[in-house]
Amino acid sequence: MLGSGVVVERADAARNRLKVLAAAQRLFAERGVAEVSMDDVAAAAGVGKGTLYRRFGDKGGLAIALLDEQERQLQAAILNGPPPLGPGAPADVRIKAFVSAYAEFLDEHGDLVLMSETNSLGARFRGGSYQFWRLHLTTLFHELSVDHPHVRAELLLAPLSAEFYQHLRETLPDRAALAVLLTRPAG
Repeated sequence: MLGSGVVVERADAARNRLKVLAAAQRLFAERGVAEVSMDDVAAAAGVGKGTLYRRFGDKGGLAIALLDEQERQLQAAILNGPPPLGPGAPADVRIKAFVSAYAEFLDEHGDLVLMSETNSLGARFRGGSYQFWRLHLTTLFHELSVDHPHVRAELLLAPLSAEFYQHLRETLPDRAALAVLLTRPAG
């Protein structure tokens, strides 16, 4: 009989994963993501480079793993949290709340998001979180009965790429003004 396909992580692999994530988080906080190499992470975690590369592939994969829990928390707030980010508020209010919450997310984790989004061509669009954000916004735009809700979702997410958002923050440091600009309807 075929198994369910669930792979159980070996205890030593789980320990190594946690050591790597803790070391990467500490090093990235101390020096910045760009200044830390995979060799630095392996040395700080006390694991071999092969272990690190097999598990995470590259620094982008490591960034994705570090972002996983924070993205899950934001997704949970969208699905089950209080309004206006969570259910119960009008769609236009929820869109603005999402932009504000995601801007805060980028303010806190922007370098990791940038690494995960630019890891390979199209990496941003293949990620599960991006798919979630797009579906959420498409649903809200659909509730507003706007034309082409999926295109509107993509257009709203475009300036929320980590690279472009960081550029906007440098040229328009007032995040409240930035949120107004991002959520104002075109025209």
